[in-house]
Amino acid sequence: MQTPLAIPVPVLRFPRGPDGLSRGFAPDGRRTRLKPEAPGSQECPVGQQSQESREQRARAALRERYLRSLLAMVGRQVRFTLHEGVHVTAHFGATDLDVANFYVSQLQTPIGIQAEALLRCSDIISYTFEP
Repeated sequence: MQTPLAIPVPVLRFPRGPDGLSRGFAPDGRRTRLKPEAPGSQECPVGQQSQESREQRARAALRERYLRSLLAMVGRQVRFTLHEGVHVTAHFGATDLDVANFYVSQLQTPIGIQAEALLRCSDIISYTFEP
């Protein structure tokens, strides 16, 4: 992987969960469940196991690069490309826990400037910024 983050990442500590032991996630929450293992699935071929571990490492590397890019965008001018070819520019502030929304300020749109706004990630096609 890469070198450790130069800026410490803030950690949000969740309150106790409904069972009194966990930290803020209900057992029936919307988080993705692990694949249930079939009774005879422990005898998987070495080739498939290594393929899955390579895919997992690739996903982890991509996720780390994405999170590092979000950290690098904080406080910078970012150009977003939205659906229908709309281009907007804003100062990036933060993202929510699920990375579903971006909080931006000084959003420059084709019809004017908005002081503060939330951009839904599902509306964003791409973004660029100068490091």
